[in-house]
Amino acid sequence: MANILLHPAEEGVTLSAPAAKKLVERGDGDAALLYLCLLRHRGTVPPRSLAGELRWDRGRLEAAERTLQELGLVSAGEEPAPPEPVREAPTYPREEIAQRLEEDEPFRRLTAEVDRRLGRRLTTPDLGILLSLREDAGLPEDVIYLLVCHCAQRVTRQYGPGRRPTLRQIEKEGYAWARLGIDTQAAAAEYLKTYARRQGAIPAYMRALNLGDRAPVASEEKYLLSWQEMGFPPEAVALACDKTVLKCHELKWAYCNAILKRWHQAGLHTVAQIEAEDRPAPRRGAPAAPSQSQGAADEAWKYV
Repeated sequence: MANILLHPAEEGVTLSAPAAKKLVERGDGDAALLYLCLLRHRGTVPPRSLAGELRWDRGRLEAAERTLQELGLVSAGEEPAPPEPVREAPTYPREEIAQRLEEDEPFRRLTAEVDRRLGRRLTTPDLGILLSLREDAGLPEDVIYLLVCHCAQRVTRQYGPGRRPTLRQIEKEGYAWARLGIDTQAAAAEYLKTYARRQGAIPAYMRALNLGDRAPVASEEKYLLSWQEMGFPPEAVALACDKTVLKCHELKWAYCNAILKRWHQAGLHTVAQIEAEDRPAPRRGAPAAPSQSQGAADEAWKYV
């Protein structure tokens, strides 16, 4: 009998049989989807921080979270597990690199293409980085070349023509790709398409922050891409900017980011959601706001 399920050659998530049984018996699709999303993040993020990724409103996310708590699959208020330590990339001796260049035709072609793309001759440590991206990070040659082109275009956009990325920058980005599972041409193409779309949206975010039409510097771009990934439109970022300036009398990126992260964890992403849920509590003893009818009566009294 032919297999029905397809098993892609990628790192997966492990769903235990008891957990699967509980989810199937409950029949709550949102709870199952939220649980799979938590597993994909290895339990290192709180459920409410996934609202942007799942594109759910706060009520839907809280309902799914409550179901998982009732099933005993997540704990209320449980601290997330610490992230896995960063593993250092291996180093390769000069002799091994020379042997690979002599005997490994795909690797030799890759180094020649990277030479041409970066416009310079790669050093032995540079070649070792390319080798570690293939052997240790598990990226095939075609994906590594797409990675190099992506890094080169990003540096040119940030710093102008003639600037090229270092192999250390490419290595850092390459291991990030590996952690994200970007290890095929199709996955790389999808990632680059999403990246280009987010880059195209950056001018709208810069205008929302009253920064005009200039290009963001690297640290600013990191914040902007992060806010897009959380699911905030430019209008919500503008609201966070207003609150930041009101408090700090200037745009402080870290303070603005803290506001947006708090909204993100609460599942608030649109201006309507934020204004409906993120209101300050009334001061004790403060007079209640007049009703619409009372306000109209007061307005009319002025003309009596």
